[in-house]
Amino acid sequence: MHSNSKSDAYASAGVDITAGYKAVELMKAHVARTVISSKSSDIGGFGGLFELDITDMPHPVLVSGTDGVGTKLKLAFLMDKHDTVGIDCVAMCVNDVICCGAKPLFFLDYIACGKNYPEKIASIVGGVAEGCVQSGCELIGGETAEMPGFYPIDEYDLAGFTVGAVDRFKVINNKSMKAGDVVIALPSSGVHSNGFSLVRKVFDVENCDLKAPNEKLGGQSLGETLLTPTKIYVKPMLALMNEVTVKGVSHITGGGFYENIPRSIPDGLCAKIDKSSVRVLPIFKLIAEAGGITERDMFNTFNMGVGMSVVVAKEDAERALAILRANGEDAYLIGEITESDEKIILE
Repeated sequence: MHSNSKSDAYASAGVDITAGYKAVELMKAHVARTVISSKSSDIGGFGGLFELDITDMPHPVLVSGTDGVGTKLKLAFLMDKHDTVGIDCVAMCVNDVICCGAKPLFFLDYIACGKNYPEKIASIVGGVAEGCVQSGCELIGGETAEMPGFYPIDEYDLAGFTVGAVDRFKVINNKSMKAGDVVIALPSSGVHSNGFSLVRKVFDVENCDLKAPNEKLGGQSLGETLLTPTKIYVKPMLALMNEVTVKGVSHITGGGFYENIPRSIPDGLCAKIDKSSVRVLPIFKLIAEAGGITERDMFNTFNMGVGMSVVVAKEDAERALAILRANGEDAYLIGEITESDEKIILE
């Protein structure tokens, strides 16, 4: 602890330097869970160090991703639950880089708050650390900024940044994709971290009972269901890519099926999705019902129960499904690749 560093003048402006030091001390145990590199830096320095091992990567390509949690944080504030949003933050970044075939190496977070409550900050970072453990990357640093007058004292924003690596000849691209290939769905854990501005409007979350058990959600409360952290697909996807040629991957985030799946489909081809095969989660049925939202708008906003889609050759489908299932993903087929300029058709 920095016992000689204390500014009464800064404290009078609403910034408590000593609270920042305490938060760093509290988060160190969480950060230690993620350590991979023997040459990692200790939390609290000016830069995060990571020793890059490219022994099995003759032509390394670095792949970066950055994202935040968005207005899902409003649910965390209302529920006063802060230990899972860090998982969302990591997931939104690492699930993007795995779409290129890159293994996430390290992660940094940024927390901006109205007032630094050390225990709350440590709880947030605990979630970030858990996300890093789930994705096999290391939390090597971050920043906590106390910004009184900019954020309400009980609110914060959370964003992150990851760097991954993949050999140049193993980068996933869609050049070999062809008609007849199949589309595999990896189930989501819920709404993940997208569409929450609409979710909050539909349920009027500031004025509803978020903690009451809901029969339509299997007895779980609406608040608990909405705060379910985003699933991280890194480890099952790495296992799959090690055994099967993956031709395209889409992380289904904001914009749902219509925006995200076409991003992995080349010109002249189309992902033809069988809507009846999609295992729509109860929360999405509840959102559509409560908000009077059309089916197309639902598929154009939310993941609908599919957090990631993967394209493989038809002859590799059964093997791919077996590998994903062996790694904890109840994967299933939702469509095929056809010749068309539409990029995606849901029918």
